[in-house]
Amino acid sequence: MKILRTRLEVSNAMRLERSKNKTIGLVPTMGALHNGHLRIIEKSKLYSDITVATIYVNPTQFNNSSDLDNYPRPWQTDLRLLEVSGVDYVFLPTDGEMYPQKVELKFDFGHLETILEGKFRPGHFNGVGIIVSKLFNIIQPDHSYFGQKDLQQLAVIRRLVKDLSYNIELIKVPTIREQSGLAMSSRNVRLNEEERRTASILYTCLTYAKDELLKGQDWLVVKEKVTAIFMKEPLSNLEYFELVKSDTLEMTSDLQVEGLAICTAAYIGDVRLIDNMIIN
Repeated sequence: MKILRTRLEVSNAMRLERSKNKTIGLVPTMGALHNGHLRIIEKSKLYSDITVATIYVNPTQFNNSSDLDNYPRPWQTDLRLLEVSGVDYVFLPTDGEMYPQKVELKFDFGHLETILEGKFRPGHFNGVGIIVSKLFNIIQPDHSYFGQKDLQQLAVIRRLVKDLSYNIELIKVPTIREQSGLAMSSRNVRLNEEERRTASILYTCLTYAKDELLKGQDWLVVKEKVTAIFMKEPLSNLEYFELVKSDTLEMTSDLQVEGLAICTAAYIGDVRLIDNMIIN
C-alpha cells in the first residue's frame, strides 16, 4: 500500500496504472474507519483492479464548527486497517493541498438542497459537491463506491456525475449495521454506553414503519406514531422521518410509487445520526 499526499503524486501513480490498462476504484472516506468502510473496500477490490481510498475530513461540508472539531481522526489506526484490507493507494492530503486557495464556485442541487439533510445542514451538499469533484478530477476513477447510509449524498453525487458528464460508474454498497441494528458510522464512537443503547431507536422505528407500510397502513399515521416514540425517549431529538422516492429523494406519501425509502435523522445526546431503509 502506497500513501500519497499530493495531487501530483496521485496523478503520476494513476497515470502509471492506466498505462497498464488497470481499472481504478475510488473509496472516499473521512477516516475513523469501521466495518462499513471495509465492506465498501471489499466491493471495490472485487470490481476494480486498483483501489484508491482517501482520508480527508472536508471542512467545506460542515455547517457546524464543533462537529468538524470533534470529528474523530485516528489516522494511524485507519492506515493499518486499509493496509490489511488490501487497498493499493491511500490519498491523505492536507487542507492546503485540497484547498490551495478559497473556493468561489458554488453548486446548487435543486430540491436536494431544501429537504432532509439539505434543509437541516445548509451548505453541506455544496461542500460535498466541491470535494467529490476535486477527487474525481485528481484520481479520475472508473468506479466510485458509496455506502447506502448516506442515501441523499448518493443522489447528489449521481446528479453531479450526470450533469458534469463524468465517465464514472457509481456503485452503492448496502448499509452495515451493529448487532443492535444501529447503522455503522464514524460518529458512533462519540456515543456513551447509554446513548449507544438509545441510538437503536432509529433502526427500531425504521423497521416498524416499513412493516406498517407493507401492511398498507397510511404513511401519515405511521409517521405520527414514530414521532411519539421519539418524544418518549429523553436522550433523542428527532429532526426528520420522511418517506421519499429512493432515486430522487423527493418526499411522497403515495405507497404505490416504485422505489420508496424512509430517511431519518436524530440527535442522540449531542451526536447527530442519520439512517434510511429501502421499502420496495
